[in-house]
Amino acid sequence: MSGTSGTDSGDDGGPEGAVRVWRGRAEAAVLLDGFHALKHALRFGADVPVALAVDRAAALALADDLAPDVVAHLDALLVEVEEDVLRGLVPRLHPTGVAALAARPARADNLAALRSERRTTPVVVLDNPRNLGNAGAVIRLAAGYGATGVLTTGDLDPWHPTVVRGGAGLHFATAVERLTADELPSGPLYALDPEGVDIRDLKLPDDALLAFGSERSGLSPELRQRADHLVSLPMRPQVSSYNLATSVGMTLFHWSAHSTHAP
Repeated sequence: MSGTSGTDSGDDGGPEGAVRVWRGRAEAAVLLDGFHALKHALRFGADVPVALAVDRAAALALADDLAPDVVAHLDALLVEVEEDVLRGLVPRLHPTGVAALAARPARADNLAALRSERRTTPVVVLDNPRNLGNAGAVIRLAAGYGATGVLTTGDLDPWHPTVVRGGAGLHFATAVERLTADELPSGPLYALDPEGVDIRDLKLPDDALLAFGSERSGLSPELRQRADHLVSLPMRPQVSSYNLATSVGMTLFHWSAHSTHAP
């Protein structure tokens, strides 16, 4: 280890001060697990008070190779700590040996974006999702397609550390919140259902809500009743279903192929 540390956290006592900051903020903060999560969070304006690395020089070299746009920010932010120290702060150490904390975006700001009448890209709605990793993959997809946001109904917390890990830090690139079916934003709701109209026969509007049920139980009665249109994806007979993230990716691709607002 080189023994160097980022200047910001170093002013608070180097590695020891950075660990104190971590322990003081961890309970209320979002865990950014790994270099790529931190990279994306910084790119999309996240407030990151502390970032730690087992090998600071290696992390900066990785940034120089894969994300030169964030090198200067990382150079000021990253603090090197012993591996056993970082292992004691995170559920499991990421292979890149990097972890950070970020402030969760204000709920009011996310809701304002989701409910804006000037919304020009869809909102993805996950109805009672069950798998944390799948939810993270959907958020990553939504960010890639420039969707306005991802909403979940039910018990799953879309900001759970496992979801954030699956989303590679891209929660900060789109609005992510949990609401009830009655609280969903306005806009035409297109719900994916095997009995729906073939998606290839439709043009999805830019302000659509695109709703997906769980793989096991499908759409809830509340969301199915709220839907303006039922839509199906092409599928070979005797195949039960697609993975949730696959379904979202197919639907967003179909939207993007007909929209002037897609990236």
